[in-house]
Amino acid sequence: MRHPRPTLLKVAAFAAAGALALTACGSDDGPGSSAQTGGSTDEEQVTIRFSWWGSDTRHELTQQVIDAFEAEHPNIHVEPDYTDWDSYFDKLSTSVAGGDAPDVITQEERFLTDYASRGVLADLGSLGLDTAKIDESILGSGTIDGKLYGVATGVNAYVVVADPTAFEKAGVELPDDETWTWQDYVDLANEITEKSGGSVVGAQDYGFNEPGFSIFARQRGQSLYAPDGTLGYDDATLAQWWQYSLDMQAAGGTPSAAQSVEIDAGGPEQSVVATGKGAMAWFWTNQLTAITSAAGHPLELLRVPGETEGERTGMYFKPAMFYSVSAKSQHPEEAALFVDFLVNSQAAGELLLSDRGLPANTDVRAAVEPLFNETDKQAAAFLADIADDIVDGPPVPPNGAGEVAAITKRINQEVLFERLTPQKAAEQFTSEVSSAIGQ
Repeated sequence: MRHPRPTLLKVAAFAAAGALALTACGSDDGPGSSAQTGGSTDEEQVTIRFSWWGSDTRHELTQQVIDAFEAEHPNIHVEPDYTDWDSYFDKLSTSVAGGDAPDVITQEERFLTDYASRGVLADLGSLGLDTAKIDESILGSGTIDGKLYGVATGVNAYVVVADPTAFEKAGVELPDDETWTWQDYVDLANEITEKSGGSVVGAQDYGFNEPGFSIFARQRGQSLYAPDGTLGYDDATLAQWWQYSLDMQAAGGTPSAAQSVEIDAGGPEQSVVATGKGAMAWFWTNQLTAITSAAGHPLELLRVPGETEGERTGMYFKPAMFYSVSAKSQHPEEAALFVDFLVNSQAAGELLLSDRGLPANTDVRAAVEPLFNETDKQAAAFLADIADDIVDGPPVPPNGAGEVAAITKRINQEVLFERLTPQKAAEQFTSEVSSAIGQ
């Protein structure tokens, strides 16, 4: 779905220029006219509020973008409204309940349906946001019932991060990631551990995160969530995903259950590829910089296994986060104009770089890529390389999907400690997730 640049955004832009023109004309008139123009200019001033979460560095970068936007549109003032991730959605929920939602809202995919279904978000398509340079699969991730409720700030992909040093230590070649199968992945992990004498482990356990299963299911013509918000897979598929995990653990291709739980809790910087203790692990491309920094040497990005063995490819571009506009905004055109600047402006791209994912606008990404650090350049090249293989994105997660990450982690532990068989784990996961999403 393409949304051509609209009249509404043009009107907002012309309004900003008009305010400057009125001020210039007024300066040539007498004192009475000057005073009247001053009143008119005040009336033209618009304030919109922009909410986001993140670190102090993100706050500083975002303020620079706001300053750049206000320099182009002097009649629009953007009021910053930021907090940390842990308290962001509590604060947003309170604001929305009190009828004081920010005009421009940063959203996360697991909560987009919730806010859209409650009428909190405006259709960006009706506001005429220019999306011509954003991939269709990325647009689909923010589209619900044909309406664009969120536009991606930037994009990532879930991949296998490989440490060439670990492969070399084991005397094993890196795989051909365009053809390897899931069984190849299992066998390779086991081989690395065996040939290295256990000095490095073949792979980190992948079962703590549901995006990996989403890809696995998509390769088989299924999906974690169906377009209608129900579950889109069968238990046998989920059981097979966990069985591969158990097969590796049993053969030593992955760490023990206790070690895997500890490694997962440590985050990317404590992963086996970051600490030199293993050859492969699954991460988002935007995490490459942190992992490479911890490793102290370059790492490789690989396609996930199984992309050519099933019914279709499963990998997809994931929006890092979304920009949305409040349906209750008193200044929707100006809010949309600001979102347009954030997404489509090279000036904004040069300031934000990869802070919110690699720019979703492909022209902006290409323009600012020379400014990326080496790992961001590596990620950008990888995303470009897999672009032709991406079929589509998964459906927008339904209400309640925010609970699924915790469910996945907990049940995966039960599988690793062999307190649940893969089949029983699949049945329990389906039951708990169905309850969470109200199915």
